[in-house]
Amino acid sequence: MIFFIVIANLLLVTYHYICSMHEEILSTLFHQYFKEHCDTIIQLPQAGSDRIYFRLQGKNHAAIGTYGKDTRENETFIHHTKHFHQKFIAVPEVYCISDDKQYYLQQDLGEISLYSIIKQEGISSNVIAYLKEVLQQLTYLQIRGAEHFNFETCYPIQAFNRSSMFWDLNSFKYYFARVARVHFSEIKLNEDFHTLSNYLLEETNQYFMFRDCQSRNVMIHDGKPYFIDYQGGRKGPLQYDAASLLWQAGAKIPYAVREELFDFYTKKVAALIYVNKETFKERYHAIVLIRMLQVLGAYGFRGLIEKRSHFIESIQPALENVKWFLENIQLKIELPELTNVLQQLIVSDVFTVHKIDASQTSLKIDINSFSYKRGIPSDASGNGGGFVFDCRGLHNPGRYEPYKALTGKDKPVIEFLESQSKVKVFLENIYKVVDVNIQNYIERDFEHLQINFGCTGGQHRSVYCAEQIAKYIKEKYNITVHIKHIERELQGQFI
Repeated sequence: MIFFIVIANLLLVTYHYICSMHEEILSTLFHQYFKEHCDTIIQLPQAGSDRIYFRLQGKNHAAIGTYGKDTRENETFIHHTKHFHQKFIAVPEVYCISDDKQYYLQQDLGEISLYSIIKQEGISSNVIAYLKEVLQQLTYLQIRGAEHFNFETCYPIQAFNRSSMFWDLNSFKYYFARVARVHFSEIKLNEDFHTLSNYLLEETNQYFMFRDCQSRNVMIHDGKPYFIDYQGGRKGPLQYDAASLLWQAGAKIPYAVREELFDFYTKKVAALIYVNKETFKERYHAIVLIRMLQVLGAYGFRGLIEKRSHFIESIQPALENVKWFLENIQLKIELPELTNVLQQLIVSDVFTVHKIDASQTSLKIDINSFSYKRGIPSDASGNGGGFVFDCRGLHNPGRYEPYKALTGKDKPVIEFLESQSKVKVFLENIYKVVDVNIQNYIERDFEHLQINFGCTGGQHRSVYCAEQIAKYIKEKYNITVHIKHIERELQGQFI
């Protein structure tokens, strides 16, 4: 046991050493380029890639610092960015790159993505206006951006060809369909994959295909949309990016609005090049299908294999897209075995998150954050029991000057914990433990449960964890939750 603890501590020390090394190199780049010192550097939460991002801030300048060990991918991003800048396309400016091409600084476009606006507003008139602006800019990126573009620089694949399609189709088959244990004929499914690919290869394939044009990859800066994360782009058909944007599972754009927006997009394309609108839309629906399969394959790998919670949560909305597609869209080609697989998936309960409607329960849940210096909170209900979770094993942001006056509800602290500690794994295990008691208490008509999170000062880690468990319980059970940050209240800071 001691051996494993020593190994875990060594890994943690190594992780922090590597992060410090990244910060030092990026801070040096910042000083060399802007001719001023970097006052603060904060690691940002990691998304779907292996790249690591930092926000750097000096007295007069700010930048996003990136570490990517794949130098070829970095070179691709920088090439694409310089080309698009020459075309006056809204992408972030790349300021400088390290000699080894593993680090670079780019323009800080802020923290507001189109996806964050969608989550806050839903598909409002404001969001639809943004989507139309994105689609209009997208046509320019795809068509004008492809002019004099060196597609040989695209990495890892230069074109949306049969090889590219089968990479996605096989990812869907092995990372998703196999995991769901659906029954299918390998030979017949492979025949359908070839039928779909042959049909898609009939579409004009000479434009810049963003590849992952979704609302998370559109930042809103000074009221204007900017594209990011297009380094996986390649030569391909126009409709793929429209499908990526309009059929993004998490955005939940109403289907009628999707059709309206695709018609808007088609008109903007037709203003730049000639298109047969009927054929253009027919092929669009087939591209929607292969995009949905690609997404499910990615969710299977990132979520079910790598255990990233965001991707797991996205599976059910993605399957709802598939269900609507099967019920409403008729393709010009027959795909019997693929249709069979998809029909099994949409009725499978393997990926279903079962939510309990606890709106009628008398159960009340008290959640506390506290400092171990003052001791564990008592249970005023008289029931005793409940949970006490020790957060002191998580990396403490309170040790660093920029975070000392902040709390676990402040964005910089949240970003620190989510990127530089194991807090997500910590909480995911707690959710499983707490679920057992909540479900049992509901069944037995219990009236009270207390959940406590403690850390050294009761300010950062415990506050963050208390807020997260409260959010989780509200969303899953619709139970009345009372949250109290004891140390903050004792200090007169009611957060």
